[in-house]
Amino acid sequence: MTLRPSALCELLCLALLRGASWLVPGRQREAWWREWRAELWHVRRAYAAEYGLWWMAEREAAAFCLGAFPDALCFREQFKQRRILLATTMGSATQCVQVLFGLIAISYGVAMLLPDVLAILHFSAYRDTRNLMLLRDEHSSDDSVPTITAPQYQVWKGRRQELFSGFAYYQIAQQPMVLENSVSVTPLVGSIASTSSNLFSLLGLRVRFSREAPGSLPRLILSERMWKRRFRGDPHIFGRVVKVGSNPAMVSGVVSTGAWRLPGQVDAWLLLPQDMGFSKDLGFVVAHLQRSHAEWGEGWHMSAPTPAGTADDFFCQSLTERTRGPGDVFLFAVLLACLALPATTSLPLGEYRASSRRVSWFTRVRRWSFLGCKLALLLPIVYFVSLDLAHIRSGMDPVTSEYIQLMSAFSVCLFGLRWSLRDQRQRCPVCLGKLSNPARVGQPSRSFLAWNGTELICVSGHGLLHVPEMATSWFSEQRWLYLDASWEVLFTEPAFETPGYF
Repeated sequence: MTLRPSALCELLCLALLRGASWLVPGRQREAWWREWRAELWHVRRAYAAEYGLWWMAEREAAAFCLGAFPDALCFREQFKQRRILLATTMGSATQCVQVLFGLIAISYGVAMLLPDVLAILHFSAYRDTRNLMLLRDEHSSDDSVPTITAPQYQVWKGRRQELFSGFAYYQIAQQPMVLENSVSVTPLVGSIASTSSNLFSLLGLRVRFSREAPGSLPRLILSERMWKRRFRGDPHIFGRVVKVGSNPAMVSGVVSTGAWRLPGQVDAWLLLPQDMGFSKDLGFVVAHLQRSHAEWGEGWHMSAPTPAGTADDFFCQSLTERTRGPGDVFLFAVLLACLALPATTSLPLGEYRASSRRVSWFTRVRRWSFLGCKLALLLPIVYFVSLDLAHIRSGMDPVTSEYIQLMSAFSVCLFGLRWSLRDQRQRCPVCLGKLSNPARVGQPSRSFLAWNGTELICVSGHGLLHVPEMATSWFSEQRWLYLDASWEVLFTEPAFETPGYF
């Protein structure tokens, strides 16, 4: 049995097409093969009728089949270009989550570089802060300015009290410090707070590496910042004698970073025994109430005796505001942002009508989980960014820092919530890929007959999004249109699919 020349040429043409089909991406190869095979059948019949000679018709058919190779190569090249474009410009849900994690890492890293933020994050509250009061002169409106003399403190401490259970006093001054038997003769100048011996016990402030000084020798408590910077974190420094000014003292402990919330920047605390040795400078008085007086509020006035034997007016301010953590301000700002969100943007995500293709419950849960994940990752970003902005300048007043944190947290949170909703509206509800290829549809003059606006498409072929230009009573929100199974042939290559969240 021998093949006719026309049959042999047909087999050779089919072999050429089959070879060219291997240049086509896998999942589109079969559709490409069927299309070119049908076209070959049409070409062979058309040229056979035109020329009448089989060899001329087969020559044209062979030339047609050779043209399949450039077509396959062109299709493959276009596929590669579109694949790179989608991978770099079409943000998947996974890429979105990675960006949010990156923002958290950056904001947290900046927070670790700011001393004030680091101190706030490591702060432990004082004992009974609601009943701890900071006393100042009535005529002073700034509680960060010292207004109380040491004799005034001694008068209050020596009198029988019905309102307060204890008083503590401190003065801040720049003083030199020199370790005894030290090779270095250059004194370390720092901000030293000369305090009453009961200051830390009244505040409930924990002192690490605490040691008792022998006899009447004053104790010197270092701040963690001075201990690490000036003494390089040497644990053998405790128990050694240091001369503060002209008086000796024993280094007796370290206070953790951020523990000091009272007025004044302090490098070390000099605890004076028997409360003797205060200068004539003004200082601060901290008092503890015997019982709570919540009905008086956080600030109130009182009349108290003075060293001259007369009475004068003073103002008592609770330490609650100074010891308040940033979490309260942050939560209040988030609450304000949630209340302001409906007034600044539309809350509905759009209309997602039922389709002929049933969407699985896993797909629906995945979509809402992605939205919840964005909102959850937004909160630490807002928290750390607001802290960074509020304490970017060291030594800022705590009240000013709180206002800056409140405004920045509110602004960033409101912007983040708006972005989360807008980003969710611009994603496919099936694969969570960003929609692309916006196209203008309709004309404004046809609003009463049809609709006009923007149409976007899912590159995986799951559907179309219609966004109206003007909201009307019959088309007020964007609508999602699921594409049926007949469209799948145009979106069969997996590289065109945007990765999902999981």
